[in-house]
Amino acid sequence: MDAQLNVFQTVAELKHFSRAAEKLHMTQPAVSQQIRALEDSLGVRLMERNNKGVSLTNAGELVLHYAKEINGQYRKMREMIDELLHFTGGPLAIGASYTFGEYALPATIARLHLEFPGIRPSIAIGNTADIADRLRARELDLAIVEGSEYGTGVEAERLANDRMYIAAGAGHPLAGGEPVGPERLSEEIWMVREEGSGTRAATDRMFASLGIRPARLMELGSTQLIKETVEAGLGVTLQSRLALRKELGLGSLKLLLVEGIPVKRDFYVLLRKGELRTRTMEVFLQTLQEETERLLID
Repeated sequence: MDAQLNVFQTVAELKHFSRAAEKLHMTQPAVSQQIRALEDSLGVRLMERNNKGVSLTNAGELVLHYAKEINGQYRKMREMIDELLHFTGGPLAIGASYTFGEYALPATIARLHLEFPGIRPSIAIGNTADIADRLRARELDLAIVEGSEYGTGVEAERLANDRMYIAAGAGHPLAGGEPVGPERLSEEIWMVREEGSGTRAATDRMFASLGIRPARLMELGSTQLIKETVEAGLGVTLQSRLALRKELGLGSLKLLLVEGIPVKRDFYVLLRKGELRTRTMEVFLQTLQEETERLLID
């Protein structure tokens, strides 16, 4: 790995020389020297110091983009060398959209730790669009998302089918078990995720297919916040059965009886197009498949 690019990327991401030095186990003067040497070799200033830390120049933003790609390629090369030695272990950067990452992935990670303790997973959670972008930027090795809006440069493999239901708080007027039609649902406040989320895309498709025209949408940034707001009695939401398991068991949320529900969608594994898979990735994917099937059957 190019030492100067590695130091530069660390400083740029932490926006602080002393924190970067601590993370890299270097002295701060040594970090500064590496940055100056990189700037001298390129003939341009990459960083500006200020009272709050460090900011990048336009040239610095460009160098950071390529530094991530170069450092990612170097890391992949080392992983492939380990693969040649039949080694199962090392770091594995996993991305996941919110629903899968928060409600399905933990079981896979727990089993992976028991059976393959040499694998060191790190998890990044975000909406589908953000996770796909991070995979393309080589910040992640693979990703699991819901929906099919993930753009170019990646290939998708279907993992499992998900079922989504409309839920309301236990004390909500619609939670009595009677069928509910589109007109009545249109009168409700709908708790939805932000644009770019797979759950939001599924919700919008449901509105169109069932003829629901919500009087008001309340956009919230996490599934947990949506569930707690609905539990408190405000509005309704469409969510994966995976995300609703605990609340349905406790009785704090109830499923509404609506024609055309559940909504079905697929979870996908995303990989960068044309890249080889390490043994570590194959072990993870096998464990992921088995644990996901178990969760969706329960």
